[in-house]
Amino acid sequence: MLNMPTLKSALLVGSLLLTAVSNTVASDKPSVNDTARYLAGMALAETSPLAKLTKDPAWQQHARSLDGSWKELEGRRLSKIRAWSAENLKDRRDPLFYMFSGPDFLYANAFYPQASTYLLSGLEPVGRVPDISERTRRALSNLRSSMGSSISLSFFITKKMKNQLRETELSGTLPILLVYAARSGKTIKEVSLVSLDNEGKLTTVEGKAPQKGVQGAKIVFTSGDAGPQQTLYYFSTDVSNSGIKNSGFLKFADTLGAGDAMFKSASYLPHSGSFSDVRDFVLRKSQYIVQDDSGIPVTYFKPDQWQLFPFGRYLGPIAIFPGRNQTKLAEIYRKGSAKPLDFGMGYRWRPNESNVLLAVRKNVSAAQ
Repeated sequence: MLNMPTLKSALLVGSLLLTAVSNTVASDKPSVNDTARYLAGMALAETSPLAKLTKDPAWQQHARSLDGSWKELEGRRLSKIRAWSAENLKDRRDPLFYMFSGPDFLYANAFYPQASTYLLSGLEPVGRVPDISERTRRALSNLRSSMGSSISLSFFITKKMKNQLRETELSGTLPILLVYAARSGKTIKEVSLVSLDNEGKLTTVEGKAPQKGVQGAKIVFTSGDAGPQQTLYYFSTDVSNSGIKNSGFLKFADTLGAGDAMFKSASYLPHSGSFSDVRDFVLRKSQYIVQDDSGIPVTYFKPDQWQLFPFGRYLGPIAIFPGRNQTKLAEIYRKGSAKPLDFGMGYRWRPNESNVLLAVRKNVSAAQ
């Protein structure tokens, strides 16, 4: 039988060993920023637990593919959007409301790189932060495919994205959001799964807790390694009038205060009476609204409240969206006041075919 001094020494040694093992295990767990950089095909510090996995030929091919895509995308579109934003959005306000976005943080950040809060929504499920494993490596090509149309055309093809990411290690929108944040120069500090109740109260989802209410993700990051913290919320939710009635999404959005908004490749849903609640919300809360013609029809911008600035060319909707032509918008462009646009986005993504409408509220204090 151990005497008391011997027992205390044994317990102390055991405690120290347990602490050492715990620290070793903790050090082997990659940070969420390292996970994002791995998924994005970006270099990792040699001290990262994931560094050894970047020697894998499949990952290196993934990195080369994304490097090439981003170099082209940056030169063709993103740098030009940032320049347009700096020139035309002089007094940007937070938060940025980007309804019908899906996981399109890429363009939200290009137009609003310094926003303190981004609110994105779509029907696509949230997913989770993946554990990097052999199954993850095998899913990297699926991840690239799911982002392919967003990178090359500027919008997601929803049906393809659902098929490509369904039932894989990289399912849901979170892996895409992490890639876009990392490739946009963000350092990710925190990721958590969240939910909203019917009153719009935000709750962190712990572990495998039962999923109730509107499911979402909260990502906290900085630009580079320093700078103020920025927060991205993505919620998987139906923002039709009937969907809004049964969720707390707009109630949560309302707590964020007045800000700015954007619409891009929104399937012309803001044209429909079935989405009047979210359309009215954006009109009520925004100072600037940046959109292509799939956003809010110009007939809803009251002349005594809004000033409209057209850019590019308006050629009407593409064939798969019949009946969404806007006579009044066409008239605005025919008057010859539209400024040139040196980038393409939206369903008419070719540079000389795209349109951007900037709506500016005349009385900023009127935004509620």
